[in-house]
Amino acid sequence: MRAMGIILAGGGVKHSRMGDLAAKRAVAAMPIAGSYRSIDFALSNMTNSHIQKVAVFTQDNARSLNEHLSSSKWWNFGRKQGGLYVFTPTRTQDNSDWYRGTADSIAQNIEFIKDSHEPYVVIASGDGVYKMDYNKVLQYHIDKTADITVVCKEMGPDTNVERFGCVKTDADGRITEFTEKPVKVESHLISCGIYIIRRRQLVEMIERAAEENRYDFVSDILIRYKDVKRIYAYKTDDYWKNISTIQDYYDTNMDFLKPEIRSYFFKQYPEVYSKIDDLPPAKYNVGVSVKNSLVSSGSIINGTVEDSVIFKQVFVGNNCTIKNSIILNDVYIGDNTYIENCIVESRGTIRANSVHKGEDGIKVVVEKNERYVI
Repeated sequence: MRAMGIILAGGGVKHSRMGDLAAKRAVAAMPIAGSYRSIDFALSNMTNSHIQKVAVFTQDNARSLNEHLSSSKWWNFGRKQGGLYVFTPTRTQDNSDWYRGTADSIAQNIEFIKDSHEPYVVIASGDGVYKMDYNKVLQYHIDKTADITVVCKEMGPDTNVERFGCVKTDADGRITEFTEKPVKVESHLISCGIYIIRRRQLVEMIERAAEENRYDFVSDILIRYKDVKRIYAYKTDDYWKNISTIQDYYDTNMDFLKPEIRSYFFKQYPEVYSKIDDLPPAKYNVGVSVKNSLVSSGSIINGTVEDSVIFKQVFVGNNCTIKNSIILNDVYIGDNTYIENCIVESRGTIRANSVHKGEDGIKVVVEKNERYVI
């Protein structure tokens, strides 16, 4: 493909809407569907679209994400043809700031983009869960002779779109209005945080924004140039979710309990790739009851699990009941525990005879009890 990829994956501790879940990892590293990370979907879309050079810009709580990206082989990025590059903020003689926004993260790595040879750039967020052929978006971009193309999706009337960028288009698909996080909603067509732009034009616009101390890609480029540049909307009807809130994270994982969603992502071409852990298959001991749930490798189940997602290396003790919940990696759940409508943070230990239940919404359980007591 005649494009390089940029994945914006710097969000972490500043995402207060993710609460305690963003305290120890970047949002792009959030576990999804038992065995994946959020960023796997953008990376898989890149390699499935034959984009061979991809840069990932990380910042907050990047340790877990950097470990996940330690080898490019899982997503078939070969260095001879391009490669996977991970960039974190770097102190230099001219700059000692961390990324102050999405545009600033690109500006601080502009030399990498200048040294590339691909004529186009695909920019994607690391916190989206979707499958997409970027070639189709690029062809639409070329056909429209657009300066920038924004992937958009029409959301249902009951969807809370105030936290997205809402757009309006004319009959030709050109964006006429772009409002970031509107107070008054006038359109349910939202930006998915996926953009295509010519590489040289991106360099020009980013350098101008940096000279004017402008740091945000949406407000300082898309909205600012809306009436000057030809900015078009590419509308998608396929599955797309953003996990910027606890409720969205919960709902996205619960979607994978639906057979049609699992089939779409894991049985239909193209595939979704991820880093592989060498773990034994899940073990179900005598007397267990598991209904409509995902249970990942390395887990041992002794109790009852219903309508839940169990991630890797989870131990569920005797006589436990887990309903409508998400149990993240490496959690030990003691005997006789009841968990409902919860997200249990990874590497936690739930004491025996505990009760955790989300009454008015999803409860995030963060336990740091000692697992082994002498």
